[in-house]
Amino acid sequence: MTMAKAHVSAHEWVAGRYRLLEVFARETNRLWWYAEDVAAEQPRLVAQTALPEPCDDDTARRVTARVVRTSETMRLLRPGAVATVVDAVVEAGTLWTVTEWIDGTPLSELLDREGSFTTARAARIGLELLDVLRAAHDEGITHGELSPAQLFVREGGPVVVTGFGLAGATLVPRLAAPSYASPEQARDERIGPAADLWALGALLYTMAEGRPPFRDRGRPDATLKAVDRLPLRTPLRTGPLTQAVQGLLRKSSVDRLARPVVHAALTRALTGDTEGDREPAPVPRVRGAYRGVRLAESGRGRRALIAGTVLAGVTVTAAVLAATQRLPGTDTAGAPPEATAPATHTGSGTPAPKAPASPAAPASPASPSPALPAGYRTYSAPEGFSVALPGGWKRLTTSRADDRAYRVTFGRGGGSPTLAVTYSERVGPDPVAVWRDDVEPGLRELPGYRRVGDVRATTYQGRRAADIEWLAGTGDDRVHTFGRGFLLGGRRGFSLRFTTPAGTWDETANRLARKTFLRTFAAAGS
Repeated sequence: MTMAKAHVSAHEWVAGRYRLLEVFARETNRLWWYAEDVAAEQPRLVAQTALPEPCDDDTARRVTARVVRTSETMRLLRPGAVATVVDAVVEAGTLWTVTEWIDGTPLSELLDREGSFTTARAARIGLELLDVLRAAHDEGITHGELSPAQLFVREGGPVVVTGFGLAGATLVPRLAAPSYASPEQARDERIGPAADLWALGALLYTMAEGRPPFRDRGRPDATLKAVDRLPLRTPLRTGPLTQAVQGLLRKSSVDRLARPVVHAALTRALTGDTEGDREPAPVPRVRGAYRGVRLAESGRGRRALIAGTVLAGVTVTAAVLAATQRLPGTDTAGAPPEATAPATHTGSGTPAPKAPASPAAPASPASPSPALPAGYRTYSAPEGFSVALPGGWKRLTTSRADDRAYRVTFGRGGGSPTLAVTYSERVGPDPVAVWRDDVEPGLRELPGYRRVGDVRATTYQGRRAADIEWLAGTGDDRVHTFGRGFLLGGRRGFSLRFTTPAGTWDETANRLARKTFLRTFAAAGS
């Protein structure tokens, strides 16, 4: 879903101190951002909520006060399990709720990545959420907006719940996650604790089944009508969770299971299934982005984010499926310059020396293989991948954003075709979306950019992948690029990008090179 108003983009500022870095979850009339509090020099999470019109000063004060008050109450009731709101401001009819950084992964992202959970893992998360809801309901507080985007799963602690106090603060439709709304919310009736228990049931269903009990129909009103009127899709994978799921997802709020019954059912599901203990611990997707955060005085005396902002930004441009290439005229055809990684800074603010590029030695450490075309040799990179390269090709450049993202470019130099191999540990779950939504906006800034055809989903070496093809540059400097990005799992991914002068794209040697690169590329441990 897109926001109806207050369109902003990465690296814009809120309230003069919060720098927006990257959207990590989208709901109806709400976006969740990774951000940085420049004044406090701390990473933050920011919820952007479009408020109903008109939004005068009194409305703004009531909304922000309610969010801060409710969140503070819950934080005191369940410290460590409820997000701490550090600020709430209204600008241009938009509510910005700022919370402390949570060292965990949004449940929405885990579901996108893994599809579904074991029943034991789902039961464990459900029990932790139920404990928070019990404390809230006993205090007379209803969350009213529970969804996978509101829960963060941590490696060494309970889930963290965000979003308390946000219910009813959005534009029409009032609900940010219609697929998880209760029937009484779908009818715009007054809600209470039973609405949160319905949402708990919907979350358990989604974790076990890999899909919500009522699918998003594209329009909030259509989704809400389905929640209110359509029967529940029969769960197939809930196993020992079935009693709790079906009991919580009863249309009538008075017929839903009570909390003690739900607690007992989830406890039985947890103790009766040990498979959940084998689940990998979630890895926060931007932990690496903040690993090297440093602030240094700029020449104008302003505090500037050096490592954190740049590294979070390169999740789009230098990470997974390759950022824009420089065109011929600035360096070799399609190859990045010798040093494209951001400079690090010393404590004194003086730029540290850039790491030297890898030697441009001939890439032929292995003997020829009978399966390779004549003149090709297999090159094994120290980074952990191998690929067969034509005779005379060498490693031209190496650039790194940090120890979790790099790009290596091969070619003969001097305007010849090139192959760029990019690796990152910040891959989104949909390779088509990464090309289209993350990479292509930067490509459009290149002179003469034109995509050739659609971004195409495919399978590569048994893994999810996507292809993109484009033209860029003008005149004799026009180049033609083919890119394939594919996932390895655990947010790891590679992309291969082959670039030639546009006029030589269909030459026999270039067609053979494209085919050979794709056939022979191999990643260690993949």
